[in-house]
Amino acid sequence: MRWHGAGAAMVDLALKILRDDKPRFLTTVIGVAFAVALVYVQVGLFVGLLASASVTIEHMDADLWVVAHDTPNVDFANPFPETLVGRVRSVPGVARADNLIVWFTTVALPGGAKESVVLYALRDFARWNLPWKVLEGDPADLRRGPYVFLDDSATRRFGPFAVGEHREFSGRRLKIIGRTGEARSFTTSPVAFLDYRLAQSLTPDELAGRATYIVAKLAPGADAGAVAAEVRRRLPYHDVHTRAGWARRSRDYWIESTGLGLTMFLTVSLGCLVGVIVVAQTLYTSTTEHLAEFATVKAIGGRDRDIYGVILEQASIAACLGYLVGSAATLALVPILARVDMPLVVTPDLAATIFVGTLGLCLLASAWSFRRIAALDPAMVFRG
Repeated sequence: MRWHGAGAAMVDLALKILRDDKPRFLTTVIGVAFAVALVYVQVGLFVGLLASASVTIEHMDADLWVVAHDTPNVDFANPFPETLVGRVRSVPGVARADNLIVWFTTVALPGGAKESVVLYALRDFARWNLPWKVLEGDPADLRRGPYVFLDDSATRRFGPFAVGEHREFSGRRLKIIGRTGEARSFTTSPVAFLDYRLAQSLTPDELAGRATYIVAKLAPGADAGAVAAEVRRRLPYHDVHTRAGWARRSRDYWIESTGLGLTMFLTVSLGCLVGVIVVAQTLYTSTTEHLAEFATVKAIGGRDRDIYGVILEQASIAACLGYLVGSAATLALVPILARVDMPLVVTPDLAATIFVGTLGLCLLASAWSFRRIAALDPAMVFRG
């Protein structure tokens, strides 16, 4: 006997069971939503945090970075003679090259406390697109005196500040003449921009006549690999990275040295496990409580796979609703976390990946109920 109209009937049966088990279904949706939100937040914060490790690299208009040998990331630089920039400028294919200083120093706050700050120092900021988001002031004025630009993220560590105020950097009083946005360091130390020579004068013992990086812009049509190889030949005790390679190295350093990657993996795994357990348990319980209905389906000619479709339909509905609830909760958290300098990055690719993962894991969890259906005897319907 063939069971006609199986598809539509199975969907109707799936919806009927969900309507009859509203409390259990709500529990399933909440469990999935919790798992989705947990994965979103963990991965989103991970992506946002890592972005701060390479944000200056990615925004600077530099194709190559020349660094001291074995420099681990952009924040932890090692100085070398500034005269080496001449060798880079003479390499065919290099349109321009300049010295860059990235260095930690201390700032004395009005209340007497001291905080660390990351200095970025160049002779000409505009030609390297640094800083890339200026909120107030003109970076060209940095060359005119003991001036500094501070990123707005400094407010959290330094307290409120305004253009025209002064702060002591390494014991020297500098005037704040501008504000920037989006310039962050993985170390959470605020970023400041100042003139190249001024930065050297703040810490002369380490930086007098020295730079920490050479940044280079390639001529149109130049082969980045060939130019980098020639720079390495001329500077054998230095490393040369492309922009993408240096950004990746800076991010990888923090993943490997802090255990951040392992922490994210464990948290994401926990979220997935919670979702799978909740879905598997509630669907199995629901299946057990509706064995009579499923036995009836079998008795009138339904196949096991038709009933599997009911369970899979329930899992799919729970996955979709749980995903929507979890996504909405995550999006609501984005502006809240942004106010405390914790960027939560939610991209279309991440959203699609989490949706596919949620649906796949819910369908996988539903398979736990299949064994009850496979062992179900349709004759139980006639036994009363």
